Amino acid sequence: MAKRLHSTAPTRDRAYLVAVDRPGATLPARESLAELAELARTAGARVVGRALQRRSSPQPATYIGSGKLREVADACIEQRANTVIFDDELSPSQQRNLEEQLQLKVIDRTALILDIFAMRASTREGRLQVELAQTEYLLPRLRGQWSHLERMEGAIGLRGPGETQIETDRRLVRRRMSKLKKDLEQVRVQRELYRRQRRRSGVPVVALIGYTNAGKTTLMRALSGADQRAEDKLFATLDPVTRKMALPSGRPALLTDTVGFIQKLPTQLVA
Repeated sequence: MAKRLHSTAPTRDRAYLVAVDRPGATLPARESLAELAELARTAGARVVGRALQRRSSPQPATYIGSGKLREVADACIEQRANTVIFDDELSPSQQRNLEEQLQLKVIDRTALILDIFAMRASTREGRLQVELAQTEYLLPRLRGQWSHLERMEGAIGLRGPGETQIETDRRLVRRRMSKLKKDLEQVRVQRELYRRQRRRSGVPVVALIGYTNAGKTTLMRALSGADQRAEDKLFATLDPVTRKMALPSGRPALLTDTVGFIQKLPTQLVA
């Protein structure tokens, strides 16, 4: 009998998106949800559905109300979703409650953006910044990582080790955060030296700023002749890139392509 071959490739996330429509929000909820869908696709997920609930504020325990949560659970089963992505940053307890009730992986916009940044960072400074942001995000959520032990509390051989492991993990994460901050400071000192040299040279610096995926990289290629790749994805450019260009007068200048703006940028990434 011929053996059946099984693919070892990672399963692509089938993502179901959820948002709360709050009166007076800066960005309309449907636009924010559309942006979340683009973020999910950039991260490699397939969006299989979305839900929107109009509320004055998110529900403290589960972000959305119990009725809408049941609708989301049923839709996830119907669409075979394996990941639910929420459009706002969830508290650790909200994420824990949602995963228990949905029995699916639950992430929020912050975790999604950090994941994209981790994929895209190419310079040492960029990788350090992203890892620091991820550890800062992870620290208050460590307890949820050990919920499987908490549910077995009192079992022979398992009295206490869950909490001990949480404290051990917290110490390790804090130690790693301290190391990342020191490494980042060294990189920033070196970068400041380069900036001073650049200022002394008298060459003007022009920065391209704007929304992510708005065409800044394409404009940079047109102005500088650089071969930098432009992609139709959010955060295609993560690390700032600088190229030489000529001003209309013929005077040389430096043109910098920067990271694009986006709504609800994680505070962990705002230095």
